[in-house]
Amino acid sequence: MTKVRKKWWILPTIAAFFIYIFITARPITEETILRPRWISSLETELPIYIGNFPNEGFDDIPIDISINEQNMTNDFLPFLLGDRFGYIRDDGTFLLNQRRTSYVSISSNYWTEYENLPSQIDIRNPQGNLVLTLEDDSNNTFRSYPIFIDDTILLLDNEQNSITAINTAGTLLWTYDFPAPITCIDSASGYVLAGTLDGAIILISPQGRQVFAPFEPGGSRLSIILGCAISKDASRIAIISGIDEQRFLLLERSGDNYRVIYHEFLGEGFRRPVFINFVDNDNRVAFEREGGLGIYDIASRISTNLPLSGEVLLMDNSGEDRFLFLVTASGGIEKRLIGIRYPSSMIIDIPFRSENVFLSRRENRIFLGGDHSITSFVLDRR
Repeated sequence: MTKVRKKWWILPTIAAFFIYIFITARPITEETILRPRWISSLETELPIYIGNFPNEGFDDIPIDISINEQNMTNDFLPFLLGDRFGYIRDDGTFLLNQRRTSYVSISSNYWTEYENLPSQIDIRNPQGNLVLTLEDDSNNTFRSYPIFIDDTILLLDNEQNSITAINTAGTLLWTYDFPAPITCIDSASGYVLAGTLDGAIILISPQGRQVFAPFEPGGSRLSIILGCAISKDASRIAIISGIDEQRFLLLERSGDNYRVIYHEFLGEGFRRPVFINFVDNDNRVAFEREGGLGIYDIASRISTNLPLSGEVLLMDNSGEDRFLFLVTASGGIEKRLIGIRYPSSMIIDIPFRSENVFLSRRENRIFLGGDHSITSFVLDRR
């Protein structure tokens, strides 16, 4: 009789177990990971492939090793890492890997290496072919330095108070003289945005004309523009200005002018250039702020603050697919690769040690460089 009673107790227990499973069960959430694809040495130039790459077929863009002007910006990634610079392909092989001996300016389409006060500047394409030679015939020294932004060739005067735009034929398009030294610069859709030491921002049209009267944010004890960015269609301008109090401002085009649509005080602030970028297809602005990173959502007009330890060294310039990546440093060679999911959740935190560092991104592929190598990751879920 006792054995029968024990069996009756077992059956309700089993039933309750299965009911608990089916009622309380929740789907296992996918975890975001960085899956390594390859690591390529700057010394040997021989990539080591990881896993099934390059035959895995997971969102990897086929590599076309033919070289022409149309596919150049798609296949080759410019890098500047320590005493090396050049272009690396998506499969980890190098188009150009050169040791630098002086100053270097590099972009997706152009690069140049030049001395201080050079007699001439040779601008080349990623293949190393000469595109343009700049010379100053007046005194045999060239007193401007090239900046490549948004496929635009700009020459910054050595006193940092004048900008000249030229085309690949060497034709001068326009020159603009600023009332004070330039502290930051950005360009998009042919427009050039500059911030100055005396606390003003000036927007120059593709024709070289001032778009609106110099805008001075003010509101701080010391007026200076420490960071500026312009959206891809030049419809919005983002600024970090002033010291004590430091401010973040967002301006939006309204007719022939720009007006402030949001501003925020950020504390005493930095006394150095500050990172600020339009990210997530220009839907957000990411900016360095005292104690962390600020992310402003343009649609919702909500600003969030993500506390970070250490200084921001590099920031992902796209921040698309709901993720933003950056590299921070807490001193010495200790670095961290940080992955942020919007609005402000840190989902990836990878420590590494390196004196020099490089970070870039193309769609779901992250490129991280440290000292003697560059590693490629793909943003994945499991």
